[in-house]
Amino acid sequence: MLLCPLASAAPAVAQSKVNIEQNFADSLAALPKEELAVSGGFYVPAYSSVAMSQGKLRVDFSVTLSVHNASENQPLVLKRIAYFDTAGKQVETYLKAPVALKPLATVSIFIPTDDVRGGTGANFIVDWAATGEITEPVVEALMVGGIANAHYAFISQGRPTRTATRK
Repeated sequence: MLLCPLASAAPAVAQSKVNIEQNFADSLAALPKEELAVSGGFYVPAYSSVAMSQGKLRVDFSVTLSVHNASENQPLVLKRIAYFDTAGKQVETYLKAPVALKPLATVSIFIPTDDVRGGTGANFIVDWAATGEITEPVVEALMVGGIANAHYAFISQGRPTRTATRK
């Protein structure tokens, strides 16, 4: 995790109820008809709030989760994108049904600064699948926020939780 001051930060605009199918229609492809032979998952730490000043001050951050299909030629099927709070309780789910992400395309979820339901230990679970061998997706969360004249941004990289291949 990298913490760095920003020169300036534009105000965040909240995504109204996230609809990946509508908001990212250009990034999506038809679901493959073939069997999904490879699947995996990512755990992505996210921090909608961070304690500072020896724990006496809480700073809230906006969170942008980005899921990138790193394959140049295969669609990536996203089966689940879910957001959990510090206690491990699911706060939100972002897919009604699986969607296929075009090669090199990206989808993202934005959580505004004033949505602190996730707390200091928030996280996402992203489950994915593909019809065959595929480059592992890139899944990251970007946190942006500040206090007074100090602005901060840092990235949290997703960690694979599993990869399974059916034969």
